[in-house]
Amino acid sequence: MPQFATRSIGNTPLHVTELGLGCAAMAGNHRPVANEDIAGAIDEALNQNIGYVDTAPFYGFGRSEHFVGNALRDRDDYVLSTKAGRLLERGYPTDSSAGEWPGSFPFHQVYDYSYDGVMRSFEDSFQRMGLSRIDILLLHDIGAMQHGEEANKALFADAMSGGYKALDELRSAGDIKAIGLGVNEREVCQQAMEHGQWDAFLLAGRYTLLEQSPLDDLFPACEKAGTSIILGGPFNSGILVGGDTWNYAKAPADVVSKVAQISDICASHSIPLPAAALQFPLGSSRVSSVIPGPRSRAEMQQIIDWFQIAIPAGLWSDLKSAGLMHEQAPLPSAD
Repeated sequence: MPQFATRSIGNTPLHVTELGLGCAAMAGNHRPVANEDIAGAIDEALNQNIGYVDTAPFYGFGRSEHFVGNALRDRDDYVLSTKAGRLLERGYPTDSSAGEWPGSFPFHQVYDYSYDGVMRSFEDSFQRMGLSRIDILLLHDIGAMQHGEEANKALFADAMSGGYKALDELRSAGDIKAIGLGVNEREVCQQAMEHGQWDAFLLAGRYTLLEQSPLDDLFPACEKAGTSIILGGPFNSGILVGGDTWNYAKAPADVVSKVAQISDICASHSIPLPAAALQFPLGSSRVSSVIPGPRSRAEMQQIIDWFQIAIPAGLWSDLKSAGLMHEQAPLPSAD
């Protein structure tokens, strides 16, 4: 079995495996996933010594947390993060999210970043998972991209006042070990740093082989504050693993062109593009874990295989020489 190195979460005693398990896609994100495939993906990860698991109430409207709880209930060798900011109410959704989670449980989301909302979400997650321990709690999907500029103002204010107060109380009481955000936007992480002390930001798709803009602002701020980055979406929602989607929509021509150039350089070194995409973020000491989202046992095994491929230093230098990577991007060490 592989042995994965671990890295710390902020200044906390928590250590997570460098390769973690993201449990969004397996809950049916935009395409059906069978129950046995969800269970298989989680089982394969745990059996192969992946020790960090991330989920959320939103994923499948309780479906992801349900299966994560089933897998972890008789184990203790894991670090678990889930999220708050959405409460689940009975009844299938009637808005655009209705088709986002095929096979979802019969609930719908209600955004609530208030103190009471976060506390209720925390307790609800214990009930859904049937577990007695949650290690990291993240405020989920704050930001203008998610809510629009105007709507986000009030939601962000709630999150940075009541929501943060709830997280901080839970951390101070020892009910959780770390707090943070789980978002797709680096800007909201920077804004949040003005309102509290955060252990980690789970940032999806914003520091990848395709884009490294956080090196200019967010990563230096996190370095100063001692805040870790958990990197979700290392494949940029599919474009770096052979798909045609980027940021959860069809990739534009300029992105497709850049990916083709990156892929050509990877091929010249006989390295699969997804292997480079998985390993690149860990070149930064700010990144504690990379958490791709498999949909089956076979996909989990493929991810582990890619993660263990030795990548020559020349591949990274060729990408920089071609202007396909940030000049200051820290690179993984060649084994």
